Amino acid sequence: MKSVITKTIDETFQQATNFVKNDISGGGVVCLQGELGSGKTTFTQGMLGALGAEGPYTSPTFVIMKEYDVNDKIIKKVYHIDAYRINEDDMLLLGWDDIVNDEHALVIVEWPEKIRGILPQDKYMILCEGMNEFEHKYIFKN
Repeated sequence: MKSVITKTIDETFQQATNFVKNDISGGGVVCLQGELGSGKTTFTQGMLGALGAEGPYTSPTFVIMKEYDVNDKIIKKVYHIDAYRINEDDMLLLGWDDIVNDEHALVIVEWPEKIRGILPQDKYMILCEGMNEFEHKYIFKN
């Protein structure tokens, strides 16, 4: 387990880029857990940028899920899911099984505790904590 503290958006984007380049080896599920304002969406934006997804990158709070095409060697799609307003049954109806089983897809889930029962065992877990208006702490558990 490692943790980092970022003091600016650029530092958060750099940590997200490092995570994508050094820890992600292909498709899979990345869970970002933390309260409102803890930096989940900012970290996701950094990951999307590092993977070359076309912006703008906005939170899918009201649409639940956004899909991005990327041109990585292995990852071809990124699904950004905000599970705050849904439950496991809702996510299954949105095609969860197909999405998670696509070896060329990276799935980023904000509020993973809302769909805990359907998350795969093998996932990346990042705990996010807003320390003040600008500083965020990211704890990488794996």
